This record gives sequence, structure tokens and C-alpha cells, in this order.
Amino acid sequence: MEKTVDARGLACPKPVLLTKKALEEIEEGNVLTIVDTEIARDNVIKLAKSMDCNIITEESNGSFYINISKKQPMELTDIFRSNESDYVLLVTSQFMGKGSEELGRVLINSFFYTLSESKNLPQCILFINSGVNLTTQKTSIIESLTFLESKGVEILSCGTCLDFYNLKDRLLIGGITNMYTIAEKLIEAAKVITI
Repeated sequence: MEKTVDARGLACPKPVLLTKKALEEIEEGNVLTIVDTEIARDNVIKLAKSMDCNIITEESNGSFYINISKKQPMELTDIFRSNESDYVLLVTSQFMGKGSEELGRVLINSFFYTLSESKNLPQCILFINSGVNLTTQKTSIIESLTFLESKGVEILSCGTCLDFYNLKDRLLIGGITNMYTIAEKLIEAAKVITI
């Protein structure tokens, strides 16, 4: 079976959600997704890879054509983690707490340093809203995040947030993600800690 998803002009996470829906509707076959931004292309490719699909990407006239081949039925993912200590850290601001920004900056620096020294590490750290400033500025937090990433902690920054703050080209650590992946990580986590 062959399906086409024309997601040009659609904002994140619609291209990913439409592609996922099309892939779920077929047991075997191809889905051709057409997008017009690199972020949408990358996010659709990440989705296809997470579903163990084969991918061929072509660029033509400012659009990206992503041909996704699904060979077998998808297996349902167990959303319950076997290890209850798994947690996701959601960073929503470049400061910690409310009140003084100067104090909030000191606290967030201290938090990430302390976390990097901890034995109980998160499986993933998600940066959204002004929190993306922490992954794009050369501060001591980058050192802590680099250490955490070397220990297997996944570090992801919201692509829409990076675009909003004009920081996409300044990302220093981790990867760029979309709201679909952020929601999936939060839903699947045994525990979510928001700072």
C-alpha cells in the first residue's frame, strides 16, 4: 500500500503526527511524506527510525520528499518502564525558581553540577521554552550537560523554542526535537521532574 502525506507549511508536530497516523494505518508498504523545512524533515526521519522503517530522502525545489518503507506490523511499545528509577527532567526556564533572576541563575548552575555528581541520573533531559538558553550558551552548565551526556543521558531541546528565540544555530549540546517526541518521553517516563 502507498500513502502520501503532504505536510508542507504545517507547524511542528503536525508533520510527525500525520506521518505516524499514515504508518499506523498500513501493515506494510510505503508512506511518502513531503515537508518544506529541515526541522520537519529531521523529525519525520527520527519518527521513521524509531519505528524501524527504511528511509530514502530527496530534496527538490525547496521541498523534502521522505519515502518511508514499512515492512512489518509495528509492535506496541510497553509504556511502563521495568526500572522505576527512570525519570525525565523537564527544564522549562533558564532560571530555577521564581523571584530573583540572578539567584535563579546561580541555583540552576548549582543544580546541574549537583546532578552531574549524582548516581541517580535521568534517562532524558528535555529543554523547552526559555530553558533552551541553557543548551545554547557557553556556561558551566554545558560542562555538566556534556558529562551527563557522556554517561548516557539523552539531552533534547525543543526545535520550536529554539526557533522562537533565534537560537537554532547556537545549540552546543544534545539534539533538536519536536513536541511529539517531548510528549512521548513525558508520557512514557515513570516519573517527570519539572524545574
